[in-house]
Amino acid sequence: MITASTGARITPAATPDWRQLWRESVTDAHELLGLLGLGHLGDRLPADDAGFALRVPRGFVARMEPGNPADPLLLQVLPQLAELDAPPGYVMDPVGDMNARAAQGVLHKYDGRALLVASGSCAINCRYCFRRHFPYGDEMAAAGQWRKALEHVAEDPSIRELILSGGDPLALSTTKLEELTAGLTRLPHVIRLRIHTRLPVVLPERIDDAFHAWFASVPLQKVVVLHANHAQELDDDVAAACARLREAGATVLNQSVLLRGVNDDAATLHALSERLFSMGVLPYYLHQLDRVQGSAHFEVDDARALGLIEDLRATLPGFLVPRLVREVAGDTSKRPV
Repeated sequence: MITASTGARITPAATPDWRQLWRESVTDAHELLGLLGLGHLGDRLPADDAGFALRVPRGFVARMEPGNPADPLLLQVLPQLAELDAPPGYVMDPVGDMNARAAQGVLHKYDGRALLVASGSCAINCRYCFRRHFPYGDEMAAAGQWRKALEHVAEDPSIRELILSGGDPLALSTTKLEELTAGLTRLPHVIRLRIHTRLPVVLPERIDDAFHAWFASVPLQKVVVLHANHAQELDDDVAAACARLREAGATVLNQSVLLRGVNDDAATLHALSERLFSMGVLPYYLHQLDRVQGSAHFEVDDARALGLIEDLRATLPGFLVPRLVREVAGDTSKRPV
């Protein structure tokens, strides 16, 4: 581009590299509060981030409301003293992941589907994460070019759908993801690839040209399940990332977690469903909290949760009302509430 006044050539700004943006994430809770004009709340932070490191991309911080200690995005990522409480019933592995282990990085809970713990990394650390205590160092499906995971899937022809989870599978490089799909082409019984990811929401730059080209080339049915809890998370950059996922041939769904103080009112959930649909994304699940240690302050009781769903049914078309579910260790599917 050449300016009219000077004739000087200006090079358009390059799209920021998602890996660099990730490296620049905020990892200090005091810095996060300072960026939002809330530095005076620093004395309310637990030592050592309550044993679960803070990580949040700066683009996600930019969607938070400065000066608001109850901002729904801030509450999802800021360490709280309440995480140190240890009420009964809150455990390290609330959904029975370790009992479902079938091979290195492979969880096999449900008929016809296998889940690969593809990565131990996330671009954002959500304080309610049900795998905040998961032993990722020992359970990584991507290790050794996915060999053990692919061996397990190859030996079980009943597996028709492969689910990539984590951590976040899109934390892996596109080259690493290509390794997996190269192996899947040898397994004719696998017809569908499902990816559970938060990266297109918290770091939409991840859906770059290289990713789009790879994903579009994958010769399987493709489903992407996003994770957004509040409409405030969904800016125009996220909408563009979702459009690219659809262009690559994916069905795009969203699952949320019902969180006290974040999205536990009907108006907020209504706005979330409407915003998702405006972006071509269908609401899928609204999860009751997995009772992992450190998350009790987020719990919403079942009676209130059911009341919220009834409110949504009264104001939204049925296809925009997510299914209220919880995961119970040992069950053969998600359990409706």
